[in-house]
Amino acid sequence: MLYGQSCYFLDLQYTMQEKAALRRYMLEERDKLNASVKEGFDRIMCERLERLIKEKQARVVHAYLSMGSEINILPLLDRLLLEGITVVTPKAMKGRKIKNLALHSLEDLEEGIFGTKHPAHDEEFTGEIDVFIIPGLAFDRQNYRLGYGAGYYDHLLSEHKGYKAGICYPFQLTDKLPVEAHDVAMDEVLF
Repeated sequence: MLYGQSCYFLDLQYTMQEKAALRRYMLEERDKLNASVKEGFDRIMCERLERLIKEKQARVVHAYLSMGSEINILPLLDRLLLEGITVVTPKAMKGRKIKNLALHSLEDLEEGIFGTKHPAHDEEFTGEIDVFIIPGLAFDRQNYRLGYGAGYYDHLLSEHKGYKAGICYPFQLTDKLPVEAHDVAMDEVLF
């Protein structure tokens, strides 16, 4: 299984270069996933997230709009919208800021920075968020996350109190990641 290969990084003294190497490695491994395996895992992850949202009785969910080989949660977001749950998605802004936009439809999206997508309107959501669904390139057993390196999610999560659920493929889970003062741990990591 791919998980064993990620263990190579566990005992290293992390430097910025080594973090960059880990990011590249995880991206390459994620990009190599067999399409049918990925589709099956993505479906199961959507089901698990839906159960979590119901368990938490969430009325407002903050979720990413998947890009590239990230876990595809778009079917979940569509179901949440149909059920009347408020879905909020990030719009990456300059200065490591995220603008939280209300999602009304998966049909009305536009391109953002770094290859992201966001709603094609500027309706900002400023209320409380019950559950955050957070992607990552790697997570560790202490629920810390290695993202793409820009710090957007750490900044966002430091300002909100909602339940933080990180999601990843099983090979993206590792024993320990480097932790910096600004890093925010997830409440749970689903893999």
